[in-house]
Amino acid sequence: MAQSLSSSGGPSPRTAFVLAGGGSLGAVEVGMLQALLTWGETPAFLVGASAGAINATYFAAEPTYARTENLARLWCALKRRDVLPFSLLGILRRRGHLVESDALRRLLERHLPYQQLEHAALPVHIVASDMLTGHEVVLSSGSVIDAVLASAAIPGVFPPVQIGSQWLVDGGVANNTPISTAMNLGATRIVVLPTGFACALSRPPSGTIARAMHALSLLVSRQLAHDAERFAGTHVQLRIVPSLCPLNISSYDYSAAVSLIAQARASTQQWLAAGGFEQDWVPGQLQDHHHG
Repeated sequence: MAQSLSSSGGPSPRTAFVLAGGGSLGAVEVGMLQALLTWGETPAFLVGASAGAINATYFAAEPTYARTENLARLWCALKRRDVLPFSLLGILRRRGHLVESDALRRLLERHLPYQQLEHAALPVHIVASDMLTGHEVVLSSGSVIDAVLASAAIPGVFPPVQIGSQWLVDGGVANNTPISTAMNLGATRIVVLPTGFACALSRPPSGTIARAMHALSLLVSRQLAHDAERFAGTHVQLRIVPSLCPLNISSYDYSAAVSLIAQARASTQQWLAAGGFEQDWVPGQLQDHHHG
């Protein structure tokens, strides 16, 4: 089959959008998506991990701007209890995790119109981690609900998900911003949508789950910065949308989606207008820093 040509006369790049995890900060990816679509960006496929898996599978059902508006409404109506219904009884029972995934499963079942990953309108690949080995597991077919639950199963917070013979947990354990996954799937141009991290908190988050999620978001950003440097100079064009900074919203705080989406859309529009896609650099927002 003949390849399409870019305006420069060469083969058009095969673009992948990579959506990272980050708990409630996953809302920023909605604003980024809206800005990218308005700019005319259309991915050939999506790769998502953790919260990014939720956004990726929802958008993949109908990859249009209207779908991102629906996703924005979903995020803005979301309450912490819709995802993390904490139960003291669960701790007392010593079941090995703090939160059951039933609430998140029901949320996904209500809003995802397809049951199998391979039935998405836009190809979507979900990254999880093998709980025994820590190795990355890429899910491209099978139950979309199970794939998302596995990718979002923060160890100790949510229960692991069994798919086939493997017990799977959060994609962040192995590869929470799966640039290498997109490369292996054939992308020649990768656009990363990072959630960033709360760099302007005045004090550490309170509570076991909040602190675990904050620590994971720090790990994700540092890994992304490392991977960006690692893949610099390869045959793949890598562009990372700058995350919000300074940011004083915890990844456990689900009350700020309206503001996060609006800010991310505006900042991404500014980045694009300033020639963001022409710049091959790692945004400073992902580097290790803190606002006193």
